[in-house]
Amino acid sequence: MADQRDFKLLSLGMRRIGWIRFWIQTILGVVVVGVLLFNNAASLAKESESRLGLAPGLSLTTLSFILLLFSLWQGWLIVKTGRALDSEARPSRGETSRLLKRGLIADLLGLVFASIGYQSLAGALFVQASMQTASGFNTGMRGLQDYSITSLEMLSVLSNTQVLFAHVFGLIFSLWLLQRIFRKN
Repeated sequence: MADQRDFKLLSLGMRRIGWIRFWIQTILGVVVVGVLLFNNAASLAKESESRLGLAPGLSLTTLSFILLLFSLWQGWLIVKTGRALDSEARPSRGETSRLLKRGLIADLLGLVFASIGYQSLAGALFVQASMQTASGFNTGMRGLQDYSITSLEMLSVLSNTQVLFAHVFGLIFSLWLLQRIFRKN
């Protein structure tokens, strides 16, 4: 049985890591939602045929962002669990590990969606870039009609990278906390 000092250290570690995870993911999530809203507003204002290729990637980025919101909630629950570990009504090791595993699964799914979305965005931008030059890729196309890659399209890739990075942070912190809970002294 663990002594009171071990619970205090575990409680302190869970609170600190939970807060760090929560705020890093929140900051990255604000960047993602800002870029996604800006991108959607700009695409509504100017219907562009070139942006249609980005739709699957942006949809997957949005799904990954929704999973990031769930991960943020899990981060908040980690902080609350850390506080509860310092009290008399502390949660069991199984309850705490289930909480961390739910966060791990959300971050892993978010990574999968963000990675597939990243590949979709990069592929669409590659096709668009290949139609800019006089290469063999654009033979039979409608010519060189404004297929330049815009900064808004690059922001789409940036938003995907930010959500991917947020899930990586959540994954690392959850794995560290899970290892800390099951560490043998």
